[in-house]
Parts: sequence; structure tokens; C-alpha cells
Amino acid sequence: MKIKPIGKRVLIKPVKEEERTKSGIYIPESAKEKKKQGIVVEVGTVDDKEFPIKKGDVILYSGYSSEELEFDGEKYLILESKDVIAKIEG
Repeated sequence: MKIKPIGKRVLIKPVKEEERTKSGIYIPESAKEKKKQGIVVEVGTVDDKEFPIKKGDVILYSGYSSEELEFDGEKYLILESKDVIAKIEG
């Protein structure tokens, strides 16, 4: 089975946060800074045009209107294209 976003949406896999620092100190949940970073899994279309991002791109996103879902034991988010704020290159 495959998930394909419809319209102006992007399916991403959120990047997991580190639970320990490089020196081995445990970071409690309350002290973690939520990175809004993810890897693009699938993109929808806008007026039959493709988004400027593609599968495999690492992006930064904003907003709180994403839909969370779990598929084959993995967590994913579906975002509106307007919530994608940057593509990380390099």
C-alpha cells in the first residue's frame, strides 16, 4: 500500500530527536527543543504542477495543522504546502 497526498499537501517522515547529548547526558522530554524537520516521502500536485521539493528532500516546516498518522509502524505527517518553509541542501 502507498500513501499519496492529494492537492497542496506533502507527506513527510519527521526526523527523530536525540535523547542524549554527545557526552551521554539524558535530555528529558520537557527540555527537548522540537525540531520541525522532516524527510519528504511523497508530494501532491497544485494545478498539475509539481512542488519545488521532491521525494528525499529534507525540509523545515511550521504550523500546527499537520495530520499525524502511523503506517507500517512508522510515524508520518501530512502538511499543507504552505507549511513547508525551507529545503535543507548540502
